[in-house]
Amino acid sequence: MPQVVCEWGLAGIRAWAGQAAVFVIVDVLSFSTSTSVALDQGASVIPFPHGEPEAAAAEAARRGAIAASRDRTLAGWPSLSPASLKTLSPGSRLLLPSPNGSRLSLATGPAATFCACLRNASQVAQAAAAAAGEGVIAVIPAGELWPDGGLRPAVEDWLGAGAVIQALEGPRDAEALLACAAYRDAEPGLAGLIRDCRSGQELIHRGFEADLDIALEMGAGRATPRLVDGVYVDVSGHAPTK
Repeated sequence: MPQVVCEWGLAGIRAWAGQAAVFVIVDVLSFSTSTSVALDQGASVIPFPHGEPEAAAAEAARRGAIAASRDRTLAGWPSLSPASLKTLSPGSRLLLPSPNGSRLSLATGPAATFCACLRNASQVAQAAAAAAGEGVIAVIPAGELWPDGGLRPAVEDWLGAGAVIQALEGPRDAEALLACAAYRDAEPGLAGLIRDCRSGQELIHRGFEADLDIALEMGAGRATPRLVDGVYVDVSGHAPTK
């Protein structure tokens, strides 16, 4: 069975590069949840580092994809808001800019890479274990960025990582043990904690409580997102949500 480790953000990926057989990226609010929703609809997701809209549009055109807007308030157009992705058509390709989840997804090198959230933690853990064999699974809570570019550990990502780790068998390092323990302790009041945390309050104050509701749909996701040639595709075998 695999060894399970947990480290934060880009530095965590770099620390385990060349050692981890599998990376699991956890960015609950909202890249991982958005990817889960999009793949549930039968779409695929192209991670794109957060940058200029013109660069994203050009890359989307090159790859035959829809460029998600950075603006969650743009009605009728897909964005990093999970609620905006409920109407994606099966077979569509979504280029999804994100300063955290996308950036980390593209930094994992040749290791198998999965994307997890609270909607799909169990099935991602199962797929990650199958891909890792006896190797190392590095679960990476993304965190947020302070204005100066420094990492801000995020409650929702720590708990999301713990949900994945709880579903994995095998020896765990200290960080993985603590993330799992945090999730177990928080589980009875998980929704309230995530609504009250800094990231949850930011979404509520901006009018995106519906995105929080989707992120808290524990176990509701059917898709298992795996990065294949730079694109997250569903490897679960489930039919798209109708």
